[in-house]
Amino acid sequence: MEWLTDTWPWYISGFLIGMVMIALIFFGKTFGMSSNLRSLCTIAGAGKFVDFFNFDWKAQRWNLVVVLGAMVGGFVAVHYMSNPTNVDLNPKTIAELQVLGFDAPNGRLAPSNMFGNEAFQSPKMLAILLVGGLLIGFGSRYAGGCTSGHAIQGLSNLQVPSLKAVIGFFVGGLTMTWLLYPLIF
Repeated sequence: MEWLTDTWPWYISGFLIGMVMIALIFFGKTFGMSSNLRSLCTIAGAGKFVDFFNFDWKAQRWNLVVVLGAMVGGFVAVHYMSNPTNVDLNPKTIAELQVLGFDAPNGRLAPSNMFGNEAFQSPKMLAILLVGGLLIGFGSRYAGGCTSGHAIQGLSNLQVPSLKAVIGFFVGGLTMTWLLYPLIF
């Protein structure tokens, strides 16, 4: 069972993602997580105020199950199937994190003072999380989808708008990491 808790190689994970994409194409479905926000807003009654949310969300019920499965699967993977000894960061990365004020992850995927309960105790971190969430929500709506929809579904269907969006995601990520991130922290 050790193979289940270790990090899987890219060729196994990539193959499994490819099989899911083939199944979705076969059944005429599209994949993306941000589209579920529209469904959830519609369920909550936002269609009474904004026409964008006035659509048949029941046709997208299957995608809500995907989100639930991702949340349950993530919880199970982190709490019952993870092996913290296989998270091995470069010592230079750990040193750079410490310069920015973050603890070493110590077997976790991310520093706890950035993504753990400590983040909610700092007004600065709370503001960064809220503003970041709003920007991601706006950006995914403006781009016509999120990274999973464009990078996985769109590119597998050879859609040029998805290629443009993915290039924009990478440019934005690099800009944030190398220019804005050191200014914020």
